[in-house]
Amino acid sequence: MQKSLKTLLASTLLITSAFCGAVNAQSTTNSPAKNAVATPDNAVMLTVFLKHDQSRPLGELKAQLAKQGFYKAFPPAGVEVVSWNIMMGIGQVVTVRFPASRLAEVNLALENTAWGSYKTEFYPTYDFKAIAQAEQNKAQQMQTAQ
Repeated sequence: MQKSLKTLLASTLLITSAFCGAVNAQSTTNSPAKNAVATPDNAVMLTVFLKHDQSRPLGELKAQLAKQGFYKAFPPAGVEVVSWNIMMGIGQVVTVRFPASRLAEVNLALENTAWGSYKTEFYPTYDFKAIAQAEQNKAQQMQTAQ
């Protein structure tokens, strides 16, 4: 019985170390995606709701963010911040633009540093301003033509 327990323990440790090594290798691999630059044909925008934990004092939340390195890690270098606003009663709303290939990197930056202080919600976003203005101009032209 003791031999089978040792065998089970040894195999569990071997599998665990192989898994952890693979995870570590994945996170440290310097992929081309980290160096990718946003262009009109590959850029995505993502709006992130960082909903603060209202049951905890603000100072405590800020201390946790500092301890977890939130402002050092987010946004990752090369990720453009389109807007970063406070929504009273909710928390922070951040819209970022980056190459689609960097989505996992942006996600991990938030998961590793924001969770605990914030609950996160993610929304794919696109800039509608030019389209809306064109529609408004079209509607105004039709109105003046009548």
